[in-house]
Amino acid sequence: MPSTFLKALSPFVRIMPEVKQPDRDVSFREKFVWTAIVLIAFLIMSHMPLFGVDKDVGTDYLWAMRVILASTRGTLMELGIGPIVTAGLVMQLLQGSKIINVDFSDPDDRALFTGGQKVLAMFMTAFQAIAYIMGNAYGPLGPEAALIVFAQLFISGIVIILMDELVQKGWGLGSGVSLFIMTNVAGQVIFNSLNFIELEQGSPIGYMGGTLADPVPTNLPKGILAAIIANLLRAVGIGTAQGDPVDALWLIVRNGFDPSILSLIITFVIFGAVIWMESVRVEIPLQYAKYRGMKARYPIKLLYTSNIPVILAQALYANILFFGQIIWGSFNSDGNNPFLSWIGIFVRDPDSGRMEAVSGLARYITPPQGIFSLLQEGDGWLHVIIYASLMILLCWGFSRIWVDISGIAPRDVSRQLLNSGYIVPGFRRSEKVLERLLERYIPVVAGLGGFLIGILAAAADVMGALASGTGILLMVSIIKQYYEQLAKEQLAGIGGEGVAGLLGIL
Repeated sequence: MPSTFLKALSPFVRIMPEVKQPDRDVSFREKFVWTAIVLIAFLIMSHMPLFGVDKDVGTDYLWAMRVILASTRGTLMELGIGPIVTAGLVMQLLQGSKIINVDFSDPDDRALFTGGQKVLAMFMTAFQAIAYIMGNAYGPLGPEAALIVFAQLFISGIVIILMDELVQKGWGLGSGVSLFIMTNVAGQVIFNSLNFIELEQGSPIGYMGGTLADPVPTNLPKGILAAIIANLLRAVGIGTAQGDPVDALWLIVRNGFDPSILSLIITFVIFGAVIWMESVRVEIPLQYAKYRGMKARYPIKLLYTSNIPVILAQALYANILFFGQIIWGSFNSDGNNPFLSWIGIFVRDPDSGRMEAVSGLARYITPPQGIFSLLQEGDGWLHVIIYASLMILLCWGFSRIWVDISGIAPRDVSRQLLNSGYIVPGFRRSEKVLERLLERYIPVVAGLGGFLIGILAAAADVMGALASGTGILLMVSIIKQYYEQLAKEQLAGIGGEGVAGLLGIL
């Protein structure tokens, strides 16, 4: 029986724009085309500026989370996927705490839950847009300008929700949220690798006669690969008008903030760690009931819930930081309210327009900006410990909860296996028997995977990479998923009742 909360959302579910489930098999070519269309639309929105605002005026509330939220300052993608993942987070917490009761074995209940999540994402889009405008994110706006900005943000949010739904319902490949995150992070990695527009202002002590008090900038590109190439060219006499070449050892860490060889190495380490974790699995032997000689295996991956726990944990952090800044600016700018000060006290950087947390909970959930920035903080180790502990705990908890609400719990998998015509050799063909067998593995593997992915995400953020450490982790994980998805689509094209049935549950 649906809860009162879901019943209250049901009228909005009926009027909410919806992408219909395909009533036929969608070919790989068609899925690829729709995915490309969605990606192109996302890129256009990420570069189309909001009408009536100046992005250089006001406060950048989401600066610490823009890569993860697929958000771009001053564009139609200002809010990014924040409302979608926030709605998913809220629904997870409500269901996990039993505030709302949903029978996920009932298709109607599950459809109502999914529809309610989409409606909540619409409400969150409106709420965040209003909070953004009232928080003077673009400076003071008149009533007409505020209404125009709100309309742009709200309509863009609805479009993003529908594009995500289009991809998820089988018209595209993978999920829209994952596609947007991957694109944003990949763009950041490429920019930090090849950025030759911005020049490095730091330099080694003594470079071209400079001193610690009066350094001479190297004027090398900030992008690390571009800097390496430029430095090599200087070494052979090309481009020396910009400055002398630097010692190669300088590029290992540079000034501690610009992308460096160390950042590049950390990026590759994260890449390898995620690929390894994606390959670890427990395999349950299967046998096709109609043809006993046809055997297969059902893999229970170590990252059973994939990157969902990290996305939800980062969404929680982003919302605390976002609303913490709004609350501080509106009700506690003088820091006299001890309860609100516990949430966070912020200082605005006049150069970048960023609000940086200096104390409170917001201070310790701000993603570390690399190990060198932490070493300059008086409480850098405390920042690391609190940030990492919360990240690991949240990833573990969200991983356990996600198993129950996303159709990959033991009861769901056992039903899908039996409906596909598969049995486990040596066990009766019973849903309950198979469910008990899967319960030995799935909850344990999901919890362990969430715990380990939390450790990796926290370590990646602390050490620093060519983009957000967590962003790199998500990008690699998503690319691996797309690779597997493409392999599945090609294998499904071969045909075969058993193959198609098994692919439907993986």
